[in-house]
Amino acid sequence: MEPLKIATVQFENKSADKAYNLGIIEHFASQASRLGAHAVAFHECSVTGYTFARHLSKEALLEIAEPIPDGPSIQRLRGIADANNLAVLAGLFERENDRIYKAYVCVDKTGVIAKFRKLHPFINPHIEPGNSYCVFELNGWKCGILICYDNNIIEHVRATNLLGADVLFMPHVTMCTPSSRPGAGFVDPRLWENREKDPTSLRAEFDGLKGRTWLMKWLPARAYDNAMYVIFSNPIGMDDDQLKNGCSMILDPFGDILAECRKLDDDVVVATLTPEKLTQAGGYRYKKARRPELYGEIISRKHRSEQKVAWLSNN
Repeated sequence: MEPLKIATVQFENKSADKAYNLGIIEHFASQASRLGAHAVAFHECSVTGYTFARHLSKEALLEIAEPIPDGPSIQRLRGIADANNLAVLAGLFERENDRIYKAYVCVDKTGVIAKFRKLHPFINPHIEPGNSYCVFELNGWKCGILICYDNNIIEHVRATNLLGADVLFMPHVTMCTPSSRPGAGFVDPRLWENREKDPTSLRAEFDGLKGRTWLMKWLPARAYDNAMYVIFSNPIGMDDDQLKNGCSMILDPFGDILAECRKLDDDVVVATLTPEKLTQAGGYRYKKARRPELYGEIISRKHRSEQKVAWLSNN
């Protein structure tokens, strides 16, 4: 495999404003192309916005959702990919008849080359879960997709890797929300409004236990344990009434950060993925040492899946 250049972006989306969000996607796709990227990745529901959807009826969700691959947003993404000679990865709500999914797509000039439906959607009870993994090829590299919460279930990451993915795209809308973990919570939107005068206070919140410090507890482990590249994309700024802290980044199979968005603003970074790290990293040896006969039945034992999200239940 030849080296692969990937860009990841953070930007402040507008709720339900596809035209605006697609305009930002087009802008950063152009920047990524000028930086030599073969693909550019955006966050979960980057086309539509995300958090506002918790208030929507099924009818309202169906109105904003689109069919894939024939919807207008996919056609726009295809044009953006074609004009900039790269692949574009972005998220939106998908409509299939009267069913609604949280989808993430990889689009190039030929059309949709990959589509994934979130396995654990919870923002709105009318959104149904996907039921399959996604592995696809990009410039000779095997890639996979898991959306936000899906990555917290470690079996999903390992399964996608064992299906062949050496690169995992992880689109998120995360951090800066309450949970049972110490230090978690919302970040005051007034800090974002005042970021030019007082960036220090905002950075302290964004980088502390509400944000990046929590992310660093688990994200490098997903890359390290599976000896894979991880492309993390997350919005920055206001998403509906909640402030998000960005930190879009690219990690290598050693769990090291190759590139990270650090602006208190929209931003893009690019990193080069090289194939030799896939076999040099410890996770490659660990996977070869697995003994599934010991734990295969334990891992696959049936149970009732539960999902509780504190910040959502309080809104």
